[in-house]
Formats: sequence, C-alpha cells, structure tokens
Amino acid sequence: MITRRPVAALLVCLAALGTIALPVGHLRLGLPGSETQPVTSTQHRGYDLLGQGLGPGYNATVTVAADTARVPDAQRTALLDNLADTLRGDTGVAAVAPPVTNQAATVSLLSVVPTTGPDDQATTDLVHRMRENAKQAVAQAGGVMYVTGTTATAIDVSAKLADALPLFIAIITILAVVLLTISFRSLLVPLKAVLGFLLSTAASLGFAVWVFQDGNLTDAFGVAAAAPVVAFLPVLLVGVLFGLAMDYEVFLVSRMREHFEHTGDAREAVAHGVARSGRVVVAAALIMMVVFGGFIFTDDPVIKSIAFSLAFGVLFDAFVVRLTIVPAVMALLGHRAWWLPRWLDRVLPDVDIEGTSLPAPTPTANTPATTPVRQYDHV
Repeated sequence: MITRRPVAALLVCLAALGTIALPVGHLRLGLPGSETQPVTSTQHRGYDLLGQGLGPGYNATVTVAADTARVPDAQRTALLDNLADTLRGDTGVAAVAPPVTNQAATVSLLSVVPTTGPDDQATTDLVHRMRENAKQAVAQAGGVMYVTGTTATAIDVSAKLADALPLFIAIITILAVVLLTISFRSLLVPLKAVLGFLLSTAASLGFAVWVFQDGNLTDAFGVAAAAPVVAFLPVLLVGVLFGLAMDYEVFLVSRMREHFEHTGDAREAVAHGVARSGRVVVAAALIMMVVFGGFIFTDDPVIKSIAFSLAFGVLFDAFVVRLTIVPAVMALLGHRAWWLPRWLDRVLPDVDIEGTSLPAPTPTANTPATTPVRQYDHV
C-alpha cells in the first residue's frame, strides 16, 4: 500500500509528526520542584501552603552572597544597605531579608523573595538581572557578589544542558551519516535515516512539552502540575532514541540493500525488506514501548516524564518513520536511493556487509547441486 501511494503516505506522516513537534518551539528546561510531586504528597501540600500564605515567590527564594573582605570596615554597612536597596528596586522582587553576616563581617547573606514562582520565566529573568545589575554595584565598592540557592542552581543547570544539546545532536548525527554511508554505500539513505530520527525526536519532545509543560491531558497521565521539562530529559531521549532508531533503520534497509544487490529491482526490494524485517522492528518496538510505558504512571515526576518521552518516541520512530516514511521515501527514490558519488566511493572503505563480492558456491562431484530441505530447517 505504501509503495503504491508513497506521496500520500509521506505527506500524512510528515504533517502528523510536524504538528506534534510544534510545541518544541517554546520548550523550557528546569529541575522538578515540590509542585510536581503527587497532589496528596506532603511535598506538594507544603508547597501549596507556603505559596498561599507567603506568596508564590517564597518557594523560589534566591540567596545572594556578598564577599566584603576587601571592602574597608567603614564602608561595609553602607555597601550592604545599598545592595539591599538595589535588589528591592527590581519590580520582580517581593522582599529582601536583612543581611546575615559572619563574625568577621567579611561575608553576608541576603535572602531575596521574588514575586513569581520557581518555574516562571520571570524568575529566571530576575536572576539574570541580579547578576548583571546588583553585581556591578558591589564590584564598584571592591566586593564580590554571588547569586546562588536552589532556584539559581536549577536555572544554571538547565541553561548549561540547553546550550550543550545542539552540539550533542550534531556530533551523533554526523557520525551516524558517516557510518551509514560506509555500510550502505549510499548518500541519500543515511541522510533520510538521520532526518527521520530528528523528526521522531522532535515529535516525542514536542508531545512531552504539550503534556508536562503546557498542562494538557494532566489527569489522564497523572501529572500533578505543569512545569518545565526536566533539564536532562532531551539529552537522555536523544541518546536512547538514536540507538533504537538506527537499529530499526539497519534492520529494514540492510534487507532492502541485499535484495536490490541480487535482483536490481528497487521497488521490489522495498517491499521485500519491510515484509522480512518489518516484523522484527514491530516486535522490538512493542517490547520497548511496554517497558517504557510501564513507568508512565509512577508517582515520581522525573521517571514519569522520561518514560513518557521514550515510549512515544519509539512509537513515532518505529511505526511512523521506519515502517511508513522510510518505505515511502525509498519507493520514491528508486535506484537513486543507492547513488554514491564516484569520488566518495573511492575514498570510503568497502566493508561489503551483504557479501556481494564473494564468489557464488559451485557444486562439486561429491556435493549435490541442491541440498534437500529438512522439515526442521524452517523453524
């Protein structure tokens, strides 16, 4: 069916996965707080009580540490008062507690309560403003200011992982293209495989954003509260899903390549590859979906989001990309799917996975030309 109508199958799948992947555009990373714990847990109930009684920003309190060891003793009190006034002057600050100073009066701590919660973008912007504005005021007086605490640490960790994600994806995709090009002696097949992996990853991550960050279908999946996606989830999702996706790709395309080398019929090779290796991909994908899906309804929000992303990532990649998009693209490309520039063919090592260069076995006088097939050979 797919090889008869490859354009329709390709457009439907691309439209579906593209729509699911749209929420990735407003992805926000963070570390889970008490509000993401089950509603009946003491952590969640305590978070709600503190927010209702002391304001939402109390759960996002930021600690400011001022090192005044190099500031003259007569100027330290004025410096701390000026710092507190500067912090209070920010519209995102609800309150600033009096400074707590050590006995030598060289280190002081100020607790800053924002007007917004720990997962709000306004709190992240406030932390950045504090580091830019208030830090300069302390530095001019000869001191050093640090912004720390649980909220600031979560913001920093999320930013670091978000900055490293594009490079991480670029490295593994480039290596995948090189290895698949060597294996299949083709340039378009590796590109198609990598683009399909990126599409299924984006769809899985977009679905996770739509549920966990945007707060859709929270009752169905037992999500306590909408919050940013766990900071290390994209890295983990890309790593695991990449391995599974490339396994499924090799299962399918290697059988297509083998049949094409023996018959030269590109369209028949596509149907043959899916018919023979498709069952392996279906079985493997169903096993992984059951394994990951079994953890979706656990109480831990981190495990829940990881299991959710991996389960639907395998669903999208195996059944939509590998078993639908890949055959459709291969049918459209035909013989061109196995095209490789001559200069690249000379440079790349020929590993000959299908064994096409091996001579065909010839029957001898003592060996019959055909070997009778025993009944248990089909098992």
